[in-house]
Amino acid sequence: MTVEVKMSANGFAHTPWDGSDPAFRIGLKPLDLADWLEVDAELEFYLAEKERIAATHGDGVFRAEPGSEDAQAEALELIVDHLQRRYPAIYSRMGTEMRIGDRRVVRLDERDRPPLGLAARLVQEDLVLMRRGKDGWRLSATSLCFPSSWSLQAKFGKRLDEIHGPVPGFGPGTRNAALMARIFDNLAMDRPAHRLNWSIYEDGALYHGERTSDARAPWTVETAASAFLRIEYQTLRRLPKSGAVLFTIRIHRDPLAAIAALPDARRMIGALIASLECLNAEQLAYKGLHSGRDLLIEHLQSLPIPA
Repeated sequence: MTVEVKMSANGFAHTPWDGSDPAFRIGLKPLDLADWLEVDAELEFYLAEKERIAATHGDGVFRAEPGSEDAQAEALELIVDHLQRRYPAIYSRMGTEMRIGDRRVVRLDERDRPPLGLAARLVQEDLVLMRRGKDGWRLSATSLCFPSSWSLQAKFGKRLDEIHGPVPGFGPGTRNAALMARIFDNLAMDRPAHRLNWSIYEDGALYHGERTSDARAPWTVETAASAFLRIEYQTLRRLPKSGAVLFTIRIHRDPLAAIAALPDARRMIGALIASLECLNAEQLAYKGLHSGRDLLIEHLQSLPIPA
């Protein structure tokens, strides 16, 4: 399978931890639709991993409210059209079938699968459909295989501010919650947006279900040495017919130690250390780094940087 690999000049697809996208800020930027859905050399692995996780976690992967079917179908249509045009060497449609490279075929007319579930089988992203109700924007349909320490059961059907309730500074009644609601209200169809989020996890697994900070094992020198940077590339796009907002989440994970191989490793390591030092106690607890920050900083400082 020939795949266009989405990478930056320094070897990482995205580096928000370098200070360019500070944590716990909304930080929306205009999105070039050419960069809406990312495809890289791990496409087949991601799609196979989605199948494995769906088989393992069942209802914890997909939920949809009655009445969301039209918006789901609209999202599927947009995704299919985009993939054919943006990645013609990888995606091709023949009638009701979408071929992905030379190893995978997805039927687009399966009656036992909801449209958003079919769309999720085509891409590496998780897909979240938000619809406006009387009480604000609510999570109405989701295909979630690669959560970053949250569960679909806990968030499904909730308002935008309730979904972000555990995030420091983003819960109900906060300025950020009001700002998020205005962003969704005012998001224009021809002005999609994107943002980045980052954290550090003990491993490179794609699936990290909900767990409290207290439930996470304390960081050790060994876990710090084998840690992974976990990046969420998130996009928001209003659907032209239904007015719903499609929120996509693409997970990237890179070994923490790989920073040492970057051409500007010394600067990047210093930037990540500075980003970790900026987090307060509440933010560290939310990210599961309360017991790990100092160990991670020590490990970063010890990385051998090629001359």
